[in-house]
Amino acid sequence: MRARVLGRTGRQVSEVGLGCWQLGADWGQVSPEDAMDTLRAAADAGVTFLDTADVYGDGRSEQLVGRLLRERSDDGLFVATKMGRRADPHVPESFTGVNLRAWNDRSRRNLGMDTLDLVQLHCPPTAVLSDDRLFDELDAMVSEGRMQAYGVSVETVDEALTAIARPHVASIQIILNVFRRKPLEAVLPAAERAGVGIVARVPLASGLLSGAYDEHTTFAADDHRSYNRSGQAFDVGETFAGVPFEVGVAAAREVAALTPAGASTAQLALRWVLDQPGVSVVIPGARNRQQAQANAAAAELAATDEATSAALRSIYDRRIREHVHARW
Repeated sequence: MRARVLGRTGRQVSEVGLGCWQLGADWGQVSPEDAMDTLRAAADAGVTFLDTADVYGDGRSEQLVGRLLRERSDDGLFVATKMGRRADPHVPESFTGVNLRAWNDRSRRNLGMDTLDLVQLHCPPTAVLSDDRLFDELDAMVSEGRMQAYGVSVETVDEALTAIARPHVASIQIILNVFRRKPLEAVLPAAERAGVGIVARVPLASGLLSGAYDEHTTFAADDHRSYNRSGQAFDVGETFAGVPFEVGVAAAREVAALTPAGASTAQLALRWVLDQPGVSVVIPGARNRQQAQANAAAAELAATDEATSAALRSIYDRRIREHVHARW
């Protein structure tokens, strides 16, 4: 597994990480045993970057990652967690120094870490990104030894560009995949110029880009791919990358036809993300050992050739662009 520098953290992390949302909640049931098996498989495959959040299973994901940290203390693991979605109400006024420190304390307890590697604001209200006082508090928390660095997880390219302009934002986490290409236009170049890391999330469009679904595929009632298709619980862009399911299934069939011999469609989609200049790490999720291993192996694929890249761009322009490009 190759490593890349994660922006202003200055730390090297595996270019394929592991998104740990699935291990906490919102993707159907994953037992603690299966969750730990998934985490161990990822670490065995060379994954060092683990992305979690305080709200994934109300702390369950962080606690499971904390168990792995205790087991693999010599593996050089890097944990990026998030805070802010616990705000109730989820409004700018809730992002106070008191609340930030309370959320931080809870994550440090869940993970068993005195100093967190990276804490990301978790898709905060847009106005938060223009609040100098909030960023002063984050700088103070770094000085207090609560965390080594902070970043921002965003929904839109405009939010990303606002955050990149902040002098101490170390990284931006943003949805980037074959079906969500808009960050390529301005966000990735701006981040690269500023030395800000890019964490690419939802790289498989909630599984659409695995090529495994058809129009009749169903999901469990506690899976966001059932209950958030219209954005009932959180931003609809987090579910199938905001692409209408039937549209995505049809487009994914075209993507699958481009898959090189010996690889999976999911690996092709992950390789494409890794090939985009400025990407620090891509964070596919996994619910079992086999998925974790296959995701990590995507780093071994040859770079996407020009013909395949052009074909993927055409699929986006013909089938996907009208549904997502102007929205995020």
